[in-house]
Amino acid sequence: MGETLPFLRNSYWILRHGKSIPNENGLIVSSMANGTLEEFGLAPKGIQQAKLAGELLDKELKARNIPIEMVQICYSPFSRTTHTAKIVADVLGISFKSCQCKAMTELRERFFGPLFELLSHDKYADIWVLDEKDPFTSVEGGESVADVCSRLSIALTALEAAYQGCNILLVSHGDPLQIFQTILYAAKDKTSAEADISSRIKQVMTHSILSQHRKFALPTAELRQIK
Repeated sequence: MGETLPFLRNSYWILRHGKSIPNENGLIVSSMANGTLEEFGLAPKGIQQAKLAGELLDKELKARNIPIEMVQICYSPFSRTTHTAKIVADVLGISFKSCQCKAMTELRERFFGPLFELLSHDKYADIWVLDEKDPFTSVEGGESVADVCSRLSIALTALEAAYQGCNILLVSHGDPLQIFQTILYAAKDKTSAEADISSRIKQVMTHSILSQHRKFALPTAELRQIK
């Protein structure tokens, strides 16, 4: 297994999807209904970025002598993340239809609410200002930082129960992945050694921690290892 946090059974890699058509058009596409439409998939540049990310991961796995059989790819069901995950799987030589690739709804984009859906991505700044004030409150009909944290906790708990000693790639979106990093690194530093995953995450779901998720922001198609 590769490097990991001491309280995890698996090693985790995170990858934000490649540049998407919504990115190119400057649109917020965060609902499941819109996000799974093919018209909101990867842009040509995003396809190229996903291929490069796959090649980088392949290089990292080989450098650590990690067999491809010990790799799992879990991804958001949105079209832009599904396409990114498939490209990476192809580069690694993993069949996208195999049990090594799995869509997880818990990894979906943060829903910013009907008031922001399909509006300019300039509105993200307004949402992040609200996050800093209160990460437990959302814009009407949308998800708060804490809401996203709760479903990511469900995903992580399920993965830790299902696998051991694997390298797991999570292909998701900007806000979920920065929230994921926020809670894991806080759990590493601020929780007791005896606590299970779910308990650790609950312990760090505080205003002072969740309100700072933006410091873990990822550019499109950036690959990182959680360690």
